[in-house]
Amino acid sequence: MDKPAGPSSFAVVKRLRDRTGARAGHAGTLDPFATGLLLVLLGSATRLAQYLVGLDKRYVTEVDLAARTSTGDPEGEVVEEREPPSPAQLETRLEALRGEVELPIPAASAVKIEGERAYRLARRGVTVEMPVRRSTVCRLALAGYDGRVARVDLVVSSGTYVRSIADALGGHCASLRRLEVGPFSVGDADEERILAPVEALPFLPVAEVSADEAVAMRQGRRRVRELVRVVHDGELVAVNGTVLP
Repeated sequence: MDKPAGPSSFAVVKRLRDRTGARAGHAGTLDPFATGLLLVLLGSATRLAQYLVGLDKRYVTEVDLAARTSTGDPEGEVVEEREPPSPAQLETRLEALRGEVELPIPAASAVKIEGERAYRLARRGVTVEMPVRRSTVCRLALAGYDGRVARVDLVVSSGTYVRSIADALGGHCASLRRLEVGPFSVGDADEERILAPVEALPFLPVAEVSADEAVAMRQGRRRVRELVRVVHDGELVAVNGTVLP
C-alpha cells in the first residue's frame, strides 16, 4: 500500500483487516507523518513477515537543517534553532553518515526502556539515555538543498531510524516517504492487488517438491533447513521452518 500521511501503520492494517475479514500485519512500521510503501500481509501469509522486515529500505526525506525538534519530525516541539550549514559543510556531514554507523534511537520511538515504551516516557517529560543502534547506510545522496531544507535520497538497513540521521545532520525530518522495501516499489502499490504467498518472496530461490513431500511438511514430518521457497504445483508450502497451510 501507499500509506498517506496521518494514519498510523496499525490503523491502515486494521482497515484492511476489517475489509477482508482476515488477520493482518505489516512488514515495517511507518510513522503517522510518513508516507509511502507499506507491505501488508493477510491470513496465513502473516507468517512470512520475518522474511520481509529485514530487507533494506529506500526513502526520500526533506531535512530542515535550521531546527531540531523533540521527536525528530514535524510533530514535535522545536528544541533548538541554528544556522543551516553551507553546502560544503552539509556534504561533510553526509559523508560521515555513510556506511556502518551507530546512532541513538529517537526518544519518540516504540523501543522499550525498562519495560516502558520510550515515546510514553517522552510524553511525560521523562528524560532517558536512549540506546544506540548500529545501522548500514548503503546510500545517502543529496538530491537538493535550498540553504535550509535538504532533500536526501537514502537506502538503509532494516531498523534504521531516518529521524536519527536527520538529527545527526543537525535538523529534523520535515517529510519522509518510503519508496522501496527490498524488491518492492511504491510505484506498484495497489491495495486492491493481493500477491499470492509464493510471489511475496521473489528474492528467495525456489525448491520444487512432490505432493507427498508437501503433505509431509504440512504435517510436521519433514522440514527444510535451507532459506528457500518450497513450492508444489505453484503454491508456497514452506519457507525454511515456516509452513503455510
